[in-house]
Amino acid sequence: MNEHINVTEMKLMQVSTATLTTVLFKRGLKNIFLQGLNRLRPGSNMVGPAYTLRYIPAREDLDILDSFADRNNAQRKGVEECPSGAVFVIDARGDASAASAGCILAARLQSRGCRGVVTDGGFRDTPEIAGLSMPSYHARPSAPTNLTKHHAIAINDPIACGGVSVFPGDIIVGDNEGVVCIPQHMANEVAEEAAEMTVFEDFVMEMVQLGASTFGLYPPTDPSTMDRFKTWRKEKGR
Repeated sequence: MNEHINVTEMKLMQVSTATLTTVLFKRGLKNIFLQGLNRLRPGSNMVGPAYTLRYIPAREDLDILDSFADRNNAQRKGVEECPSGAVFVIDARGDASAASAGCILAARLQSRGCRGVVTDGGFRDTPEIAGLSMPSYHARPSAPTNLTKHHAIAINDPIACGGVSVFPGDIIVGDNEGVVCIPQHMANEVAEEAAEMTVFEDFVMEMVQLGASTFGLYPPTDPSTMDRFKTWRKEKGR
C-alpha cells in the first residue's frame, strides 16, 4: 500500500462528502455515508484505503486485562500492522457503551503513518485524541475499556461501520461533515467527477451570492449557464 498521495487521493482531498454522495448516487450507490459519526476536531480531509478491525460482543472468560499481552490480540495486532497511508476502520456494531480504542493506540497509529481512525462506537481519552494531527471519527466519548463490551476478532476482513459495508482497500474519505466509503474499483472515476462537480458548484455558489436564481442554473437547464460557466472557469484558471 503506497504511503504517498496519488492523483486520485489529491482530488478527494479537495471535495466534500456531500458531493461524493451525489456522485455515488448517480452510480446507484445509496448507502455509502457512515451514519452517526462525529469528527473530534475539524480539519482537512481524511483520505486513504480502509484497513479494518472487527469486534464481536465480549465474553468474560476471554476478555480480561491479560489478553492485551497476547501479540495475537486482534486489536493490538491490527494497530501494529496497519499500513502507512491507510485509514483504520473499526466495526464496533454501533455500540459506544465501551471504547473502541484510546489515545495510546491512536497515537501509535499516527506514528505509523495512518491517515485516520474511524469507529461506529466510541473512543476514550477523547481530549487527547482530538489533539493528534490524525483525523478521528466516532459516535460519542466512552471511557470504559473495550474489554467490557468488545472482543476483537478479525483484522482486514469485510466489516460494517455506521451501517455501511466496508471492504479492505475501499477508499475512505472524511471531511468535517462525516465519512464516505468509495468502492475501490470506482475510486478514480468518482474522484474525477467529484472534482469537476466541485468546480461547477463553486461557480454556482458565486452566482447565487451575486443574486442569481437557481432556476436554470442548478441544475444547468438554461443553455446559457454552461457558456457562462466556461467563461468563469477560464477567468478563474480552473
